[in-house]
This record gives sequence, C-alpha cells and structure tokens, in this order.
Amino acid sequence: MVGNAPHIRNVPGRKTDVKDSEWIADLLRHGLIRKSFVPGKSFRDLRDLLRYRRALVDAGSAERNRLLKLLETANIKLACVASDVFGASGMLMLKALLRGDSTPQAMAQLAKGRLRRKRESLELALRGSLDQHHRRMLQMQLQRIERTEQEVRALDLEIDARLQPYRAQQKLLMQIPGVDWLVAAVIIAELGVDMSVFPTVRHAAAWAGVCPGNYQSGRKTKAANVRKGNVYLKTALVQAALGAAKTGGSYYKNKYFRLKARRGAKRAAMAIAHKILIGAYHVLRTGTPYQELGEMYLDRRNRRAVASSLVHRLKRLGYTVHIAEPLSA
Repeated sequence: MVGNAPHIRNVPGRKTDVKDSEWIADLLRHGLIRKSFVPGKSFRDLRDLLRYRRALVDAGSAERNRLLKLLETANIKLACVASDVFGASGMLMLKALLRGDSTPQAMAQLAKGRLRRKRESLELALRGSLDQHHRRMLQMQLQRIERTEQEVRALDLEIDARLQPYRAQQKLLMQIPGVDWLVAAVIIAELGVDMSVFPTVRHAAAWAGVCPGNYQSGRKTKAANVRKGNVYLKTALVQAALGAAKTGGSYYKNKYFRLKARRGAKRAAMAIAHKILIGAYHVLRTGTPYQELGEMYLDRRNRRAVASSLVHRLKRLGYTVHIAEPLSA
C-alpha cells in the first residue's frame, strides 16, 4: 500500500525508525491509512514523457535568458526592439552576429513582416561589441537551444502516439476553453480517465491542489493558502485558465475578470483553474461534450440585481431611468 507520508506522521519527540515503523504498522492494522492514487503503467509512462517535456522546455527558456544576457553584455539591445528575439527574423540576425561578417545595416535588412518597420531602430540595437569570446558562447547557446527544440519535437511525436487510446477523451477535453492538446494530455496523464477513483469532484480538486484552503477554528474562519497538490497538473490548469481568460464569449473569461477586479489576477487564475478541473472531471466521468454557459450567464442568473446596479449608477450620473420589460414575441 502506498500512503501519504504527512497523513501518517507520528507525534513529535522520541523519533526512531523502529518507532515510526511500529506506528505505521499500528495504523495499517486499524485501517487508518488511506491508499494513494496510483495510475496504471500506461499513464505512468505518459507522465514521465510529459514531465520530461516540461523539464526540457524550462531548460530551453533558461538558455534563452542566458543568451539575452550575453547580448546585453556585448551592448546589443535586440530584445528592446524585437518582441521575439528567437523568431524567424531574430534567428537570422543571431546567426549573422555569430558569423561576424555583416554590418548592422545588413543585419537590419534581415527583418521580416512587421519588424521591417523598425529597421532604423534595429541598426542602432545591433551596434555592439561582439568579440570572439561572445561568439563562442553564442554558438554553444544556439546549438543547445536548437537541440532542445529537436528533442521537444521528438517527445511531442511520442506523446501523441501514447495518447492514441485516449483520443476520444482528449478531444472532449479540448472543447473546454483554454485547454489545448498539451493541457488535455497532462490532465489525462496525471488524473487518468477513470474518475471513479475520486468519490466526488471535490476530492479530485483537493488532490490536484486547486481548491481553496480551509482554516477554521471555532467560529472564526481565517485566510488560508491554496492546498498543496499535484504541481504538474496544477500548473497546467493555471496555464489553461490564463488562456480561457482570453477566449471571447466564454463564461470563464467573464468570471475571471470579475474575480480579478475583487481578488487579484493570481486568485482569479486559480479559481478558473478550479472550474476547468470541475469541467474536465464531469466530461471524463460522463463522456459528454462540454457545455458552454456563455459570457452572459452570470448576468442572467442575477438579472434583477444587475439591472438595479446599472440603474443606480445612471441615477448617480444625473439620468432619469425608466425600465420596461421586453415585449414578448
């Protein structure tokens, strides 16, 4: 049996391995150890691939930051002009810097698309002092970035092949606003597709660590941090929440900006991540498509309160307001 270590911790003091083992054995005899969720081997293999992909992406991001810092030490301000230094135009300029046979004017002409409008600024940004040491460092960093991108693409192909038996669940999850193929893959790998292992959706949210904390003593309820949970699933859900906040016409976007105005961006993102997990749980449990509530759902629920608030604001501005019910068709 695999148990959660914090749940079976002994009282402090007089700690030895023998006493800990006796305490755990006593708990096990009385049935006081809850079994931890252990997915099947196919899901564990998929977890390894996705977690390694995340590690590679993080390593690539760190290498990009080091490259930008290297350019700054050489007084090359490319990041101040180009929004994406590692895009098509930026990579052409970086390779030209590496060769060292182009003038700033020639490198500025390598810009493509809307970046061509900033050619004069690019000429000034590319006037640096890149010596042989900088070029050697730049060469190693570009090679590592390209190698990491190749490994990520190879992992994507392997992950896509492993997701073949769960293609139907992946398509259902991708109907949820903010959930792309990668977030859907993380949900399937970390949560599984059999929701019967969680008694309720609240148990799944607590296991993922996206539900609010609970700190109550007597009649006092104090502020509590978000629960600890599956960090890989939690970060993927928060990423999906930020994407859902940009999806026009969705309930999640409307709810996000309402919460953001009162509680801040981070709390709003965590709340939307919680709602996305609830939607994913029911989609996987029932096998039915996601039903979008719409951006006007909250206004329709409290129609009278919304109308009263708007009338009150208009009256404060000096208007005379008369409300009439719409004529029935």
